[in-house]
Amino acid sequence: MSSSIVKEIQEALAVLSIPEKAEFFPRFFKTGKGEYAEGDLFLGVKVPDQRSVARAYYSKISLDDLSKLLSSKYHEHRLTALFMLISKFEKTKDQIVKDEIVNFYLEHLQYVNNWDLVDSSCYKILGRYAFENKKEELLRRLSASGEMWHKRIAVVGTMHYVKKGSFELTKEFVTNNLKHSHDLMHKANGWLLREMGQKNEMELINYLNKYYKEMPRTCLRYAIEKLDEEIRQDYLKGRIN
Repeated sequence: MSSSIVKEIQEALAVLSIPEKAEFFPRFFKTGKGEYAEGDLFLGVKVPDQRSVARAYYSKISLDDLSKLLSSKYHEHRLTALFMLISKFEKTKDQIVKDEIVNFYLEHLQYVNNWDLVDSSCYKILGRYAFENKKEELLRRLSASGEMWHKRIAVVGTMHYVKKGSFELTKEFVTNNLKHSHDLMHKANGWLLREMGQKNEMELINYLNKYYKEMPRTCLRYAIEKLDEEIRQDYLKGRIN
């Protein structure tokens, strides 16, 4: 049985539901048979509205109740729960509380099961925690996992490292999963390489010169998106040795 605060949050989200969005989101997030989010359910609530609900409730909800919300079959319940978890993590200065939140996140990874859930939360919680506590093994274990969402959590989790000018972990994870079979990993890998290039273009160029010929095309296109057009074309046409 849901607690009163969980019911209150669910009701607040239900009021914000937009029927047209509820119809569109399952197609956008690939919930059909055999697709990566098969069976996921949507209320049709826009992300800014979910963030607004999260801001109103994050300080009032316990981790036990967050667990109930995060394990919901509805996508917006899970994303709103993650927004609240991020706020709890960012607002506390207590290391014990941070440890507890990270353990909670790791224990609920089965519900962080779509690209927006991953990308919104992993680097703000797990990536930051690993960086600040020198616990890269938390991310390495996920990068080596057989679960595609775990692999994406690992590489996107290094966004915090990239923002701090640290690139080795990103390059390690991209290389480890460079030829992963799923397009969502190609996009994530290319995205993180692009972000690395935004911080330090030579780091990206050096990496590309070593690996670009074996990269999936989607990964390469994402990685080179911000480079000068002439250089982009050199990579796309394989003119760089």
